Amino acid sequence: MEIEQMVKVVGERFCMPYRLELLVKKKLQSFSNCHYQVFDATGNLLLQVDGGVWKFHKKRVITDPAGLPVATLRSKTLSWKHQWVIHEGESSERDHFLCCVQQSNAIRIKNNHDVYLKEKEEGRDFHVSASLASLSFKVNRGDTVIAEVNHQFTWGSCKGKQTFKVKVYPDVDYAFIVALLVIMNENDGP
Repeated sequence: MEIEQMVKVVGERFCMPYRLELLVKKKLQSFSNCHYQVFDATGNLLLQVDGGVWKFHKKRVITDPAGLPVATLRSKTLSWKHQWVIHEGESSERDHFLCCVQQSNAIRIKNNHDVYLKEKEEGRDFHVSASLASLSFKVNRGDTVIAEVNHQFTWGSCKGKQTFKVKVYPDVDYAFIVALLVIMNENDGP
């Protein structure tokens, strides 16, 4: 799969010149905390995501293996299209705004989301398509698939543990794809 130009949203350091296979593990640590870990194919920890589960304002912070903040995901309360905003680091400042993710339709027939790199909604930059029956999805830029996420159902899924296999195509920001995975998963519940 050939990407015409680099897809860097969170940062160029998360874009690899080759296809990247990731394993994402989600664990519900308690009734109030959720933790994601992102590993490469050799088992190296690349990213972590933490945040509370039962809070009115959902906030998830993506960190690198050293614990330094990479991006912060915040749900907008009382948003009829389940809107999330992503900022660089732990900032919420306008000049650190990276993108906005929201449901494609207010009526939820499919679990589709649109991604806008600017705050105006003239046209989406990316589209995330999934079904309501599955936590798996694809990320498109126009007609080109740039990433695929497959949910691996196991008996651990019933105990608050979930596993995802993620395929990120060359020159695509894997931290951005992980952020989308977290948002898609959070919109489905804790």
